Amino acid sequence: MDISEETFIINLGIHIKQLREKKGISQEDLANDCDIPRNQIGRIERAEINTGIRTLVKIANALDIEPKELFDFPLK
Repeated sequence: MDISEETFIINLGIHIKQLREKKGISQEDLANDCDIPRNQIGRIERAEINTGIRTLVKIANALDIEPKELFDFPLK
């Protein structure tokens, strides 16, 4: 399957938002737990930025999941 980087980043952002909401965590709380600005979480979820691995690991830790779970989503 061939998927564009943009499509992947969009799906990743949607998945992170879903995981965050499932845990009942606000963007602000997630940002505080990750020690990053709140607007950065919003920009990741809206696929406005291509975030780095370090930030993704922080997000996974804050959500109490394995980093690989961030990438476990259907490609649309």
